[in-house]
This record gives sequence, structure tokens and C-alpha cells, in this order.
Amino acid sequence: MTGMNDRSTKHRRSIRVRGYDYADRGGYFVTICTQERVSLFGDVVSGEMRLNAMGQFVRAEWFKTADVRANVFLDANEFVVMPNHVHGIIWIMRATPVGATRRVAPEDVSAPSRHHPQGPRTGSLGAIIGQFKSLTTRRINEHRHTPGATVWQRGFYEHVIRRSDALDKIRQYIFENPARWQFDSENPLAVELKQTPMADRYPW
Repeated sequence: MTGMNDRSTKHRRSIRVRGYDYADRGGYFVTICTQERVSLFGDVVSGEMRLNAMGQFVRAEWFKTADVRANVFLDANEFVVMPNHVHGIIWIMRATPVGATRRVAPEDVSAPSRHHPQGPRTGSLGAIIGQFKSLTTRRINEHRHTPGATVWQRGFYEHVIRRSDALDKIRQYIFENPARWQFDSENPLAVELKQTPMADRYPW
């Protein structure tokens, strides 16, 4: 986990694996939050997420990730846009499958951080998320006429998926996220009212 603010770190600990190569093949569960947890992407109505235009931008850009990166695979059932964050699973494969015809991704444009003075390693999870943030920020700011405004919180939460039972729980968590919004640890109202049970905070 990189760059999480003080409020989020009260209930999350870094699970970044020391020495782990985040460009290596494997599955990664990621959560990316908006700056200050501001709700930008729509509303949850009767347990279902209703995306606005900005939410549609975010969803579309997420799936373009696999179009421009031949070694990245995504599943439509393993992604959700919530009012102020997204959850998804990214599969990174080292080798390009036979017959793949996806375009080559442009060079990473994510900003350097204190953890990566020269920016994330090309092809790594950090580079992928950095590019996703950059592209969605540009579209959102064009839409709402706010050039240069910050959309996403710095950093993101990541979890290396090592077991099939953990993968099943993560998939279920993503699928059920809209229905559990009133208890979600990213929902400012739920946190304020102390409605967020510990079991809802990434139980795997």
C-alpha cells in the first residue's frame, strides 16, 4: 500500500510483500480511492450502483487497460466503480499469448513518488495504475471544466492473490460491494456513524 492518508491507515496495514516483483505474473486485487473520499462517480440506489458520466469514464478506461497492454487481463465480473473508489482484479502475464494482437501501451505517465523516485517500473502494477489514474483524471477534468484538479488519492491498496479461496472471497466482495455500501469502509457516512464492521474490511 502506498500513500494512504491517516484516516485509511487506521484500519489498513500495508501488505506489500518485501522483495516481491510487482511486474511478475499473477493476480492483484486493487482499490483506488478519490481524493478526500469525495463521491464523484454516481450513487448507490437500492443496493445498485448508478454511474454518472464520470463513473462511465472510469469504467471504460479500466477495460482499455487490457486493450493497450498485451500482458494484462481483466474480467468484467471482477470490477466495480463505487461513488468514491474502484475495486478490481488485474492479472499480469509475463509472456504475450500466441495470437495476441493488442496495441502496445504508451509509455507510463504516472508521477514519481517517494517510494519510486524515478517512477514505477514499466509494466509493473504501479505503472498500470498510474496510467489509469492519469487518463481518467484528464477525462474527468475535461468533463467538469476543472483543469489540473486532483481526482485520485495518492497511492492505492493492493493485495497479491496467492490462494484460490482468497480469490473467491475477493470476487464475492467486489460483486457485493454496492449492496454493502452502507457498511463500506470507504463510505464516509458509514465511518462517521461507526457502522463499518471489522469483517467488512477486506476479510481474507
